[in-house]
Amino acid sequence: MKKMLLSIAALPCLLTGFHVSASADDGINVLSNVKFSGEIRPRYESADSHLGTDSTRDAAKAFTTRTTIGVGADLFQVDGLSAYLEGTSVNNFGYTDYNAGGTGINLNTKYDLIKDPQQARITQAYIDYKIGKTLIRAGRQDVNLDNQRFIGTVDWRQMKQTYDAVAIVDNSIDNLSLLGAYVAGYIGVGEAQASTNTKSVLLHGAYKVNDMLTVTAYDYMLASISDTYGAALTGNIDAGVAKLDYRAEYAKQTDPSLEYQVKNVKADAQYYNLDLGANISGFLAGLNYESLGKAEGSATKGFNTPLATLHAFNGWADVFLGSTNNAGLNDANVRLGYADKSLGKLLAVYHKFDAQTGAKKDLGSEFDVSYGNKIPGINNLTGLVKGAFYKGGDATGFTNDKTVAWLMLDYKFAMK
Repeated sequence: MKKMLLSIAALPCLLTGFHVSASADDGINVLSNVKFSGEIRPRYESADSHLGTDSTRDAAKAFTTRTTIGVGADLFQVDGLSAYLEGTSVNNFGYTDYNAGGTGINLNTKYDLIKDPQQARITQAYIDYKIGKTLIRAGRQDVNLDNQRFIGTVDWRQMKQTYDAVAIVDNSIDNLSLLGAYVAGYIGVGEAQASTNTKSVLLHGAYKVNDMLTVTAYDYMLASISDTYGAALTGNIDAGVAKLDYRAEYAKQTDPSLEYQVKNVKADAQYYNLDLGANISGFLAGLNYESLGKAEGSATKGFNTPLATLHAFNGWADVFLGSTNNAGLNDANVRLGYADKSLGKLLAVYHKFDAQTGAKKDLGSEFDVSYGNKIPGINNLTGLVKGAFYKGGDATGFTNDKTVAWLMLDYKFAMK
């Protein structure tokens, strides 16, 4: 671990030295226009799900810090050719009263789950080649599509999810963005190494008609998991006193069409998402209804989004990270808040969860609240206080209450 941390810390110095010597010996700048960036994010998190009578785990407390250093540069003075390398380390400083999950990493099942294991790895390492308005990216990279409901990096966790992929993004046609990506493997949150032989394909297109309407269509073919295809309508409307935004989305999930199908694992479910938000002079309000469908017919599993940034959906307590238990999940929620450049952002969200089938459909409710703002006197430093309060329902597996709280600082920097 110490060697890995030292390697990450020394990365900018090594690359800078390589740039200078290459210029002197060869007369060609192997690396030019070098830029460094980084992030330091300390966080305290507590999780308590033993408020119900049938849980045996102790409340968890974790103090972790994420340190990220990235360096990007143009390559060989070739127009459009560049590279980026990024390393991330997560340290808990010996504070181990939590179950970090993962595969054998800080696995302490005595405590509740806080999925931030202590580890270090290369989070991004890719080469870009840009031709006009077309970008080709190959290597380990972040992939965040739309609102990250299906494909995302889960950046909320200290060690994010990354993808080993080749992606092509084209913006040659005005207002039209097209993406196609082949994913060889991905490293999930808290995992030590990439999954292999996934052979998944991501297709995504978005056309902006005007500010009031963007039409998006996608097909995410995740080998051995499922195919998910759908469409979304989004936009912003200036209603005078209020600025409105909306999202209307439908998706269908079917059996995987690519290689490495898992026998006897079927997928056949539907997804709906309706959202309306308003901003009135900084006062925020919104209504949302999201439905992850139950298994249909002879299918054996309901609608699933295994590569999503799940923390952003269905409550911050992360009660519904796994399967919808084939009973379907309906999430009706309302949000209120206030945002101001100097005062920061205060947001409160209330969720009501229900299953679509079963004798007992009450999956509980949740109240979430957060406040974030810039820290005075220090550029690029922000602070966040956040809490999630889930109250269990009567459906099997969802009867326990759960409370999660966070206190976090985030410092980002960039330099040449």
